[in-house]
Amino acid sequence: MRAARQRSIVGRLRARGVASTEELAELCGVSVATVRRDLIELERLGSLRRVHGGAVPTNVADADALRGFAEVAATDAADKSALARRAAAMVADGDSVVLDIGTTTMLLARELRGRHVTVVTASLAVLDVLRDDDAVELILLGGIVRRTYHSLVGSLTEDALRQVQGSHVFLGASGVRADGTVLDTTAVEVPVKRALLQAGDTSVLLVDRHKMPGTGSLRVCDAGAVDVVLTNEGADPATLAACRAAGTEVVLA
Repeated sequence: MRAARQRSIVGRLRARGVASTEELAELCGVSVATVRRDLIELERLGSLRRVHGGAVPTNVADADALRGFAEVAATDAADKSALARRAAAMVADGDSVVLDIGTTTMLLARELRGRHVTVVTASLAVLDVLRDDDAVELILLGGIVRRTYHSLVGSLTEDALRQVQGSHVFLGASGVRADGTVLDTTAVEVPVKRALLQAGDTSVLLVDRHKMPGTGSLRVCDAGAVDVVLTNEGADPATLAACRAAGTEVVLA
């Protein structure tokens, strides 16, 4: 019975890439407490990796991390820089902004240097950009350090975000599907991104034109969950139309 249940858990994770504890309990017809015990045992056996609220398979790949942060930052750099400049223009002096991890938000942080704003982030790259800037009030969220992608993740990060409310949240993603679905490739980042969506009065998705449409193995949210999509001129018109149809404002840089 237990062996069959644990095979079902591992099978679901391999098929979906991530699953919540509640979802697995419903799948197996057992209590959440039973599933948690199974996850602890399966993690000890190396069959999965537990994350806050659920689990992921051990073979989930973080493609950007494998390429290296510096290489990712150099990819489509001109488009990302244009987004960063346009995003900075949305921020007024005195605003409090929340920045996601990633290379485009790092560029946005550079645009905010010398501005009298508050920046809240789980990005170590943003920290490096702003740590010596006396004009910016910088708040670093706690969490587990992902050295390969210069970020903080986990339950501490998510809990801290529930105490934050900024004027703007600037969010990154691996891509936006043609139907407007926002995607990411890294399971441990998805819960943080979902928490980010609730941490600002206005949520702005920063995705360069090469990610419209784009790819990703995990769903973050539908287009309608984001207030603004900021991308470049030349982004796919059908994908932009899907975002507008969902009620999301589209801004082109």
